Amino acid sequence: MKRLGVNIDHIATLRNARGELHPDPFLAAKFVKNQGADSITIHLREDRRHIKDLDAKNICSIKNLLVNLEISIKEEIVKNALKIKPNYICIVPENRKEITTEGGLNLKKNKNRIKKILNIFKKKKIRTSLFINPSSKDVLLAKELGTDCIEIHTGRFANLVKSKKNINNEFLRIKKSCKLAHDYGIEVHAGHGLDYKATKILTKIKEIEEFNIGHFIIGESIFFGIKSVIKKFKKIIK
Repeated sequence: MKRLGVNIDHIATLRNARGELHPDPFLAAKFVKNQGADSITIHLREDRRHIKDLDAKNICSIKNLLVNLEISIKEEIVKNALKIKPNYICIVPENRKEITTEGGLNLKKNKNRIKKILNIFKKKKIRTSLFINPSSKDVLLAKELGTDCIEIHTGRFANLVKSKKNINNEFLRIKKSCKLAHDYGIEVHAGHGLDYKATKILTKIKEIEEFNIGHFIIGESIFFGIKSVIKKFKKIIK
């Protein structure tokens, strides 16, 4: 059974726009779980533009809620993540000036640092994941680094779907990467930019076990309600 992880970062973005307390990401995490999400994803960015340290700590304290904490390789963030104690961590690239994550990790450039971070979290029995581009080379590097999972960056694929351009080459890249990772014994996840149509197409790739979706869910919920949107995604990925 494929799983749905819901990223609630933009609940915090909305709260921070007013500098007040509403809407509360802590309550959102509970609510989203009750609507059928298999896990919650939050990104503790270096600039704290949405999720704050206290948000992450409180959300990770919710009983029977599986939390996937996205982090960069910066030492301060890694130390904070160890204190917060999420169920899962996903290492992602981070550029201060970016609007959103622009691609997968540069595994070759940061190989030693990433391997050290993975080992730290493994010792704490926290599931590890690397956010990578759909590339055989990156899958091979991920295997060498010893990660439990990879999350394939689906942003380019999703943009091709939305613009109604040819998706064949990108789909095959993703499919090939997923199969290779699965053959290596690495659990495969997918995320970034996904909407209903892009997600439905990617469900054809049997190796993908988890979809992590955020911006579209929060945006679509303005019109149709988060319960309805999650229900529709759950139906798509079954």
